[in-house]
Amino acid sequence: MPTAPPRLLLLSLFATLLATVPAAGQTYIATPMHGLAMHGDLKYGPAFEHFDYVNPDAPKGGTLTMEATGGFDSFNPFILRGQSAAGLGLIYETLAESAADEAFSEYGLLAETIEMPEDRSWVAFTLHPDARWHDGKPVTADDVIWTFNTLIDKGSPFYAAYYGDVAEVHATSDRRVLFVFKKTTNRELSLILGQLTVLPKHWWEGRDFTQPLLESPLGSGPYRIETFDEGRAITYARVPDYWAKDRPVMKGRYNWNSISFEYYRDREIATEAFKAGAFDFRAENSSKRWATAFDFPAAKAGWVIQEELAHERGSGMQGFLMNTRRPVFADPKVREAITYAFDFEWLNKTLMYNAYTRTESYFDNTELASTGLPSEAELALLDPFRDQLPPEVFTKEYRAPDTDGSGTARSNLRVALKLLREAGWALKDGVMTGPDGTALRFEVLLVQPTLERITLPFVENLKRIGAGVSVRTVDPVQYQNRVRDFDFDMIVTSIGASLSPGNEQIDFWSSDSAGRVGSRNLAGVKSPAVDALVRQIVEAPDRATLVTVTRALDRVLLWGHYMVPHFHSRSFRLIYWNKFGRPATSPKYADGFLDTWWVDPEKETALKAWRQNRN
Repeated sequence: MPTAPPRLLLLSLFATLLATVPAAGQTYIATPMHGLAMHGDLKYGPAFEHFDYVNPDAPKGGTLTMEATGGFDSFNPFILRGQSAAGLGLIYETLAESAADEAFSEYGLLAETIEMPEDRSWVAFTLHPDARWHDGKPVTADDVIWTFNTLIDKGSPFYAAYYGDVAEVHATSDRRVLFVFKKTTNRELSLILGQLTVLPKHWWEGRDFTQPLLESPLGSGPYRIETFDEGRAITYARVPDYWAKDRPVMKGRYNWNSISFEYYRDREIATEAFKAGAFDFRAENSSKRWATAFDFPAAKAGWVIQEELAHERGSGMQGFLMNTRRPVFADPKVREAITYAFDFEWLNKTLMYNAYTRTESYFDNTELASTGLPSEAELALLDPFRDQLPPEVFTKEYRAPDTDGSGTARSNLRVALKLLREAGWALKDGVMTGPDGTALRFEVLLVQPTLERITLPFVENLKRIGAGVSVRTVDPVQYQNRVRDFDFDMIVTSIGASLSPGNEQIDFWSSDSAGRVGSRNLAGVKSPAVDALVRQIVEAPDRATLVTVTRALDRVLLWGHYMVPHFHSRSFRLIYWNKFGRPATSPKYADGFLDTWWVDPEKETALKAWRQNRN
């Protein structure tokens, strides 16, 4: 724990007068700190001035226009109802801000100081005295408490699970908020409370938090909503007197005068709009578009930059996810058989320009990924559940099925047929039929037409083993509603991988979340082994234990065959109009880095002149 400077020690003495909570029967006092680290020490000391990956002298000004897909009908992203507008996080702030060059560390934003005891049984945040809402009113402890309780009671079910180990919350002064925990084993709870987005209690009074909102909400962040056209466009304007503009965690960031999102029906239409100059920046997720769509005059002349930016972020798991609530996917052997119908090698070579690496872990590209056979430490975690787990968890390294890339996949389809026969299925008149006479039929639900190019070859292979599979592409609103209600057979989805997994794993995989509408346990996983491992991830006392438990969980999930693994790239593919400046150092763990860029006035002037001359 870092040593507090004299100023913070004085704050600690002052806090002593305020921190007694009679209802709890004890005094909650600890040395005030400027930040928290999940494991190990903080990189940045109490007197740090800015993150290493920003330019603290970046010029302010200019505009950033980006794309969004589908539409929106709400400015309330905290509930299940409605389609939220892009960029709403710009208007709000959290108690603390994560550093993008550390695995899991946070530094005070709304909070001036943070207190946490050695056993992590509680945490207290003292708000910065200058913290202000955009209407000039101070951010108070009551705002924090109201936000927390409202999210638990009225927000998405995710919040009740995420903050489920909080026993009570109190205001010990106008600026100090104390969270007391049910147990001392949830070591990351203090940090995830630092991620709490704080909302203004006084603005929401008289408004129904459970309903979608199309009135510009009050925030305290670097931007406010300036204009919007429902479902089509939204623009955020930088707040000129933003209270935290000189806070160390915000220095050199959010440099645009305005940020706009233009909505398009799909990314193919948006691609042509980008080439016409309708928006400035895109992170490209299609290898085909990356290889073929951007060979146009502006790019050849250097007015558009196309580059790959390497990162050290975990890839997570993208794939075809099977809803085990559906009887067709109840048997893990059937799920395993289905994985053999996906021909990654042919797809990568033929359709994706060999741009991807096959994903073989839920934590790929990190030290958390399982490899080889279980270590002794992993076996100690897995052995109590040996009779409930597939034997392969203990005896085999997981490897995704591979092919020779010829496009036939004959040997893999033979394996699939063998597995189905072992599960009691048989081909009858060309139809794969189960022991109860039910045909192997299901629907793949998609939200983007571009996903059809990787789905249709998969479906064709499934048909070759007698499966009746259909594909349906729906609009984003219908897709969101069906996924929220678990009303699907199979979808293409991604499950993110934090470098410091914790409470979010409860929502991803726990038995409790499997039955909770709106949870992220989309596969419907119900496993005592998974429940126990997730709990141990949350309670891991140190980094070494966290790595061991996560690897054990990874093995159990992989051999559960809940997803057909897709692929990943170990770099960001960026294409943007050449008007930007950016820091010399990129944050190695971030998936968001545009907040550190800025408009270069000379480049912008040259680009405007080129466009005028072209026209």
